[in-house]
Amino acid sequence: MEVADIFRAHGEVYRQRHVLTPDQLKVMRAIEVCRTEVLGGHLDVCDQCGYSQPSYNSCRDRHCPKCQSLSQAKWIEERMERLLPVHYFHVVFTLPSSLRPVCRRNQREMYKLLFAAATKTLLTLGEDPKRLGGQLGITAVLHTWTRELEFHPHLHCIVTGGGLSPDGTSWKAARRKYLFPIKVLSQLFRGIFLDLLRRAHEDGEIRLDGVDDKKLFDSLYRTDWVVYAKPPFGGPEQVFKYLGRYTHRVGISNQRLISMDERGVTFATKNGRTTTLSPEEFIRRFLLHVLPPGFVKIRHYGLWAAGNVFTRLAAARQLLGTVPPVPTVAPMEFEPSGNESEWQVRLLRLVGIDVTRCPRCGQGRMIRHALPATAETRPDDTS
Repeated sequence: MEVADIFRAHGEVYRQRHVLTPDQLKVMRAIEVCRTEVLGGHLDVCDQCGYSQPSYNSCRDRHCPKCQSLSQAKWIEERMERLLPVHYFHVVFTLPSSLRPVCRRNQREMYKLLFAAATKTLLTLGEDPKRLGGQLGITAVLHTWTRELEFHPHLHCIVTGGGLSPDGTSWKAARRKYLFPIKVLSQLFRGIFLDLLRRAHEDGEIRLDGVDDKKLFDSLYRTDWVVYAKPPFGGPEQVFKYLGRYTHRVGISNQRLISMDERGVTFATKNGRTTTLSPEEFIRRFLLHVLPPGFVKIRHYGLWAAGNVFTRLAAARQLLGTVPPVPTVAPMEFEPSGNESEWQVRLLRLVGIDVTRCPRCGQGRMIRHALPATAETRPDDTS
């Protein structure tokens, strides 16, 4: 049971009944043809026993539930080189529900404001000498969904438990139980975001489309904005495992899908509960989370910003007297021959799975022979 099955069974009817953006059409097409003969692929043949099996190409769309594992593994390897041997915090910034219609009409602009306001809040409090007096390292990840696939923009921030002093000569460790008071985080986040929103609206960058802006802003200033701090991590290894669950997650994984029948699409939500939606409503909710093209949903700030990696981050690492942590990997049963593709070698190194070994005889190597793509619609066809 996969999202692709739902799209193949009900996608055409949905497209006939609804006006979709080119980006939504592209995502639907990509998921429908992912790992099918439409995209071509390879025929893997064992050089010992002759066993063969087709292996079709992936669409590589970032919204596809089947295409994130390799990108995730590669990204985590790179991030591990920048982790510091300190404890970490997980802070979540959520926009009020009254702003969700504005977000849907101005996704790119509103998501940019969310990143800017949340990270400025953390960096400002971190640099305050009365609170910490140091520059934090922050990785921020945008999510737009709830477990029921409702539209719910929020930002997950992984934050270092301390910061580098302005002069770069000392490490300012944060308390282990919490980073900053939640009320302070909430109020500062609200003030910064609304100031940015007001400026963007006045400059014509964000459309409110008939909403009374004075009433909206007055209501938002009176609302308590939700900032949630999860329990702190113990160290880099915990962060490594956690990042693997959050960075490249899409709205719903195929593993959460239970059934598709006359009642609709049933999927798991939380704490053993399930939700059943009509296929039309399931597709509608899934497409709510298609990001604007080229929008970067994972960003780094402070010590982890690109401009600080070889300067301030390196200084922090030297002060802490450590080398970058190395993720635990499974042992290889053979040395790569050089004929394997990048993903095959990476999969072997990270989890010890050798997909080049024959699954039938266990001795031979699977030799790849190209299969041509069909003439059907490709994922980049938005017509």
